[in-house]
Amino acid sequence: MIVRLMAEGQYEVANDLHGRLDEIDELAGEAAENGNEIELHQRLEELAGLVRTSGQRLADEDIRPSDLIVPPSDLSLAEARQLFKDGGLIPDLPA
Repeated sequence: MIVRLMAEGQYEVANDLHGRLDEIDELAGEAAENGNEIELHQRLEELAGLVRTSGQRLADEDIRPSDLIVPPSDLSLAEARQLFKDGGLIPDLPA
């Protein structure tokens, strides 16, 4: 699975990481919905940190379609609410 960290680059991570990323995504969505900007930023940084520590960074010239995109941790509440309106940042995997 390819994950893009906005303003940083792409990482290849194991597909089994999807569930944990989805859990953190849910918490980030709740924080945005509740207007808790500090927790939102913490959760977005947690998402990015998990990708960094669990994945392999791809070379800048290795351009592949991203399966997931993680926004920067300084995302505003308004921007986050817009992104989360369709159910979260992390899409469901096909069954």
